[in-house]
This record gives sequence, structure tokens and C-alpha cells, in this order.
Amino acid sequence: MKNETSELRKVYSPLFESALLQEIEEKSMLFTAAAGQGLIKMGQNITVVPMMLSGTLKVSRENEDGQELVLYYVKAGQGCAMTFSCGMMSQLSQVKGTAEEDLSMLCVPVPVMEEWMHKYPSWKKFVIGTIVNEYMDIIKSVDDVTFKKMDDRLLSFLKGKSLLSGSSLINLSHQQIADEMGTNRVVISRLLKKFENEKRLLLYRNQIKLLKDL
Repeated sequence: MKNETSELRKVYSPLFESALLQEIEEKSMLFTAAAGQGLIKMGQNITVVPMMLSGTLKVSRENEDGQELVLYYVKAGQGCAMTFSCGMMSQLSQVKGTAEEDLSMLCVPVPVMEEWMHKYPSWKKFVIGTIVNEYMDIIKSVDDVTFKKMDDRLLSFLKGKSLLSGSSLINLSHQQIADEMGTNRVVISRLLKKFENEKRLLLYRNQIKLLKDL
């Protein structure tokens, strides 16, 4: 537990007072997941809320065909707006949560989270701030789908993946990109080939290397 306590304090000390950090240590549970592992299902009962220590959680909606619309990402020092709101309102999850990369997080039981809302102003500010910021990300996602051309959406998607991973290499197939963006593989393959011809990126098998001109 010593390592987890050290990581918790390193990530969350700027946000919470000592008494709350102590309670988080006592009442939360450590959870780790490998990249690609599903953590939250649509329709699932929310009994705990995550506090990220490391890695990235992808939050998305999924249709019957398996196509996704990414709503936002949860990184170290952040919580998940959808689990906060669904947990407090006793509603089933309306989103899917997947480990974008290897991650570790603390899981806080919903009754404890609700108790802290009344007990610690810093926790209330954290929860409300999380909901506001991540709902703004959702609005941006909807705007992108509604108003942006597909080539602009794809460029934003690729840049976002690169920023998250800290690498110019993106390890996704054309089909995986299409599923995450809610479109079909033929469209994505055509646009990626166009970008390669424009020397914006290089295409490999299930891998894309972004170039400086992107």
C-alpha cells in the first residue's frame, strides 16, 4: 500500500486537504488494467467511481454495430463525470469505459463519494469541476461530428491520440479508427492514403507514423 499512498499524494495533494487524502487511502480500492481492457459497460450499475493515478481511461458511446463515439479521456489527477453523475443519481451507466493504455486508479464507493460531497469542500469542487469540464469535452465531440468535415475530424483524432501517448506512432488499424470515429473503414483508408500522399504521415500494417507536416 505504501507505493499507492505515495502515488495518491503525489497526484492529488494539490487538490485535497490532508484529512480527505487520509480517508481516500482508507476507503478506496486500488485497481489496475491493461491497455484495451473494458472497465465500464453501458447499462452497468455504478457502485464505485474512479480516481486516476496513471494511464488513460477512454469514455465513449457505442452503437449496436460496435461503432464508437469518443466523448472524453480521463487522465491522472482526474475523475469520470459520467460515473459521478450516474452514481449520485442511481442511474445505469450510459457510457463505455476502456483502458486507452495501461492504467491504475483508485475506486471510491458511491456512498463514500456522496458523504464527502457534504464533508469536504475540496471534494465537491473536484466533482463539480470534473462534470463541467468533461461535459464541455462531450459538446466538443458532438460539434466535431456535426460541423467538421471528416478529413478535419481524422486529423484531430490522430493528433489527439499522439498527444495522449506522447508518441508519433499510433498503433491502430484502419478499422479500429473507423469504429472509434463512428464511420466506415473505406472512408478512413482513403483519407489516410491522401494524407500519406501529402507527406503528412506514413502508413504501416496496423500502425501510423505522424510526420511534422501533419
